[in-house]
Amino acid sequence: MLQITKRYIYSTFGLLLFCLTALAQEPPKEKKLEQPKVKDSISIKKDSLGLVPAVVTDTTKIDTTKQKQPILLDKIRYKAKEYTKISRKENKIYLYDEAELYYQDTELKAGIIILDYGKNEVYAGRIKDSTGTLTQYPYFKQGQNVVEPDSIRFNFDTEKALIWNSRTAQNDFNVFGEMTKKENDSVVFIKNAKFTTSEDLDNPEYYFFSRRIKMVPRKKIITGFTNMYIADVPTPIGLPFAYFPLSNEKSISGILFPTFGERGDQGYFLQGLGYYQVINEYADIALLGDYFTNGSYGLRLDSKYALRYKFRGGINLQYQNQVRSQRGFPDFSRSTLYRISWNHSKDPKASPNSTFSANVNISSSNFFTESQSINTVADRATNQTQSSVSYSKTFPAYPSVNLSLTATHSQNNRTQTIDMTLPTFQANMERIYPFVSRSGSKKGIIKNLNFQYTVNGSNTIRTADSLFFKKEMFDNARLGVQHRIPVSTNFKLFKHLSVTMGTNYEESWVFETLRFSDYDNNGTPDDLTDDIEAVADTISGFESHRRYNFSAGIGTTIYGTFNFGDDKKIQAIRHTIAPRISYSLNPGFSQFFDEYVVDAEGNLREYSPFDISLFRAPGKNKSSSIGFTVSNNFEAKVRDKDTTATEPKKIKLLNNLNFSTNYNIAADSLRWSPVNFTGTIPLFNQKLNLSFGGVLDPYAIDNNGRRIEKFNIDNGGSLFRLTAARASYSYSFSNEDFKKGSKKQPAGREGETTYDLGAEESASFFGKDTDFRDRFEGQEKNKKEDGSESYYRSVVPWRLSIRHSFNYSNRNRERNISAHSLQFSGTVDLTPQWNIGFNSGYDFVRNGITSTQLRFGRDLKSWRMDFTWSPFDTRVNWSFFIGIKSSFLQDIKYDKQAQPDRRL
Repeated sequence: MLQITKRYIYSTFGLLLFCLTALAQEPPKEKKLEQPKVKDSISIKKDSLGLVPAVVTDTTKIDTTKQKQPILLDKIRYKAKEYTKISRKENKIYLYDEAELYYQDTELKAGIIILDYGKNEVYAGRIKDSTGTLTQYPYFKQGQNVVEPDSIRFNFDTEKALIWNSRTAQNDFNVFGEMTKKENDSVVFIKNAKFTTSEDLDNPEYYFFSRRIKMVPRKKIITGFTNMYIADVPTPIGLPFAYFPLSNEKSISGILFPTFGERGDQGYFLQGLGYYQVINEYADIALLGDYFTNGSYGLRLDSKYALRYKFRGGINLQYQNQVRSQRGFPDFSRSTLYRISWNHSKDPKASPNSTFSANVNISSSNFFTESQSINTVADRATNQTQSSVSYSKTFPAYPSVNLSLTATHSQNNRTQTIDMTLPTFQANMERIYPFVSRSGSKKGIIKNLNFQYTVNGSNTIRTADSLFFKKEMFDNARLGVQHRIPVSTNFKLFKHLSVTMGTNYEESWVFETLRFSDYDNNGTPDDLTDDIEAVADTISGFESHRRYNFSAGIGTTIYGTFNFGDDKKIQAIRHTIAPRISYSLNPGFSQFFDEYVVDAEGNLREYSPFDISLFRAPGKNKSSSIGFTVSNNFEAKVRDKDTTATEPKKIKLLNNLNFSTNYNIAADSLRWSPVNFTGTIPLFNQKLNLSFGGVLDPYAIDNNGRRIEKFNIDNGGSLFRLTAARASYSYSFSNEDFKKGSKKQPAGREGETTYDLGAEESASFFGKDTDFRDRFEGQEKNKKEDGSESYYRSVVPWRLSIRHSFNYSNRNRERNISAHSLQFSGTVDLTPQWNIGFNSGYDFVRNGITSTQLRFGRDLKSWRMDFTWSPFDTRVNWSFFIGIKSSFLQDIKYDKQAQPDRRL
């Protein structure tokens, strides 16, 4: 045991001595790393004659080590302004100052770019200018994704990247990241991320902050805890996690988040909670629901569909159970509302010879006044709704025929009556000229002779809103078919007179007629009374009646010019007169009328069996009348104020001053009909058009207000008696009209924006969902010289529109002003961000202010704020809205509406 220990000690000592000796020697010199050399030896053997044989044996040793090849050198493009340096020792390329590098779908621009083609990596960063400021930030684009960071490191093989202080745009979102790790072309992780829809990238007015997010470019953003910042100040608005879809494609289905709120008469509510489903690439559907704490609820279905170059449309169904107030209160009520909307349009390219369209708007009569989905004054004032579904087909072969099938619906919400046609069939044959070829010249009375054929069949229904969608709605249906064959011609007479002649044949088929039984003196069991309704009997069966007429007309155009001289301010006035005389003959059709005894005294009453038919009987009395029409236009040539103008200026003094009346030759009395006149006076360079019209009656009236066979002038009055008159004008002007040299186009011409001040249009002008700034689209904000926005204006833009209307009635010497109102609306742009709008009016007949609405709008860059107030209305209310403009964040908003006061 002792010997073994000694041997171990000796061995250890010897090993230490060898190590010290080795360390005492001079260290070897460092050798440079070189590429492995391959010994190349080619052995060539000669034959006995000293010649090289045909086969040469290569004894070179092959290096089987797998070497990494720099595959990027022949696949990239690069350049730089200052210098480009290639280091073969480091396997790197240096690009400095306005450096650019392109590889496949990757584009990189920066102040400095370093490409390591050994590792297939690239680095890009900023450089300092002469003042020491960092400039030329990197610009990295791969496909459609763009990132603008402080610096970036990217690997071409793995497509991974590290990005510092990145900026990228994803649809409406701008995403900022302190540290970004790009896993591949579809997944990005960002640390300390900010994302916003603000256009001010350096100083956004708001943003969402999250410590960690995952982003799939062009598809979605998924975050952890997210907090909202406004002006870099954190707010209590936060979410434990968030999901933001970024795709523009209709391929994302999911839950639709509701709107929260409170209404005074219905309690708290959730509106718009639902689910959106993409059926396929051609259609989608959304199911939504509303709930109020007082028991009201609503269901909605919204679907859109489209097939390119074929058709497109949408369907909207709404059902609401409205409960107002609480049980036991005097104003408690319950109602059921519904609405069906469908629109469909066909692309003309799909089938040039056929069309199909639909515009359906069916609702309960109280939908627009009671539904919570109706918020604008204009919509609540809707009194008439109309719908139509039509299909037409054209057969182009000569003579071409057009067939159409149409279903219509018209509903009066005030009277709660509904008129429908289910359906209407119509066929039209094109005009045929039998005495001339299709390519021949049509001159003269014979060659211009032509005829057409039209057939029209309808099934009409009139019912009440309470009977709609019930079998009782078909009780009063009326069915009929009507045929028409018009024949006409035209020709010139004495070169200056235009003559037209025509006749028309019409035949009507009906399937219900009316019959009255004579009065029964014995009061027999026919249950007949003096009441017409009681003795009437409806008979089903086929019946028909026919009518025909003849008409002719002759007219010309006369020009008269009054010249005052070229040196005068008014150089000439031209008067254009277009007189026309027409004649019409309508025979009497007494065969379609009958009489019955109405009482015991034998009194007779006349009626027509076709009084209840869809197409009523023609007139019983013969009519032979002559019509007189005169149209006048007055124009003037005036010297232009522009001294450079070579031609005088033409202006209109009086436009379309028309007079028309009729003289009935076949009438026994009162042969002259009242004279109707209309006209327009353009004023202020056609900026204001004064329209007027009226009725002049040549006959006098008795004490009961009935016309008598005596001219008014013979009764001690004037030549004509004014029985009705109307006048109206509208004018729109702004601050631009008061600038020197400003020219405004006349109303109705191309390029001018006009504002109609009708009741519904004025109300919709300030509707809740109307973007206040969009009304004046194209208005540019004031900007400073450095391009920043200005918050004040040296000139305040404004607009004002006025409409004045007047109606006068004097049919029975009442001399009554039936309507007289003044309406006005306008806007004032106080600053580039503040807008004020208003619309109101005054009714001079009722001596009161009409529906008034005030609107205040504020452009908060990424946000929009609106306040609307209706102080004078049957539904006095106000509404306030503030929210983000972007459609991606449209649910981030505050919307409050005040309800009208309760009426107990």
